[in-house]
Parts: sequence; structure tokens; C-alpha cells
Amino acid sequence: QVQLVESGGGLVQAGGSLTLSCVASGSPFSSLAITWYRQAPGKEREPVAGISMALLKTSYADSVKGRSTISGDTSKNTVYLRMNDLKPEDTAMYYCSARRTQMGILTPNTYWGQGTQVTVSS
Repeated sequence: QVQLVESGGGLVQAGGSLTLSCVASGSPFSSLAITWYRQAPGKEREPVAGISMALLKTSYADSVKGRSTISGDTSKNTVYLRMNDLKPEDTAMYYCSARRTQMGILTPNTYWGQGTQVTVSS
């Protein structure tokens, strides 16, 4: 089992910034691939950004590319998502998810945190 706890959400004005945190436990941090997702009311959950702690590779959705940075701190078992120039359309519940990797291959189970709300006012 992998346990994930998100924090850092809140209310921010358009153009502002937030840093979301995801603390992972229950599995070697270096074996995890962590993805931030978001879900706005009435919409499907969508991936925002991901990082492989084994390969230190990152990926971003087009909607946040260029104004977001995902990073990991192995000393704190924490992944961060820094979002700048926030827009009202970024308003959503943000979820941290994790999958283990074994020998570079993703294992099937996906673990989820409880989510943290981001609200961007115009």
C-alpha cells in the first residue's frame, strides 16, 4: 500500500501562484511514479503533471506547460507541484496518485490521495 497526503490548496487570485505537496509513504520513494490529477465540477479527472522518481523524468499537460513545475524531494518523500500564473480554469480538486515501478516497469495498482482544493478567483 502507498499512502498519499496532499496539501497546499487554497483560494488564490488569477495570476497568483500555489505550491501543492504530496507526501508519500508505504513504499520506497525512489520506486514511485507520481502524477497530479485534477477534477473540476462536472468534468472528468485529467492528468496535470507527472514525475518518475526512478528516472527523474517529468511530463506536463499542455494546459499547464510553461507555468507549472513538478519536483520531488527524496529526503522528505514529497512531490511538489508549483503552479504560476493561475487562471480561473485551473479551479479544481487536485489529487496526487502513485504507481510503483519494478525494474523500470509500472505496476498496475494506482494509489490516490484525498485531494486538495484549488480555487482561482478572477
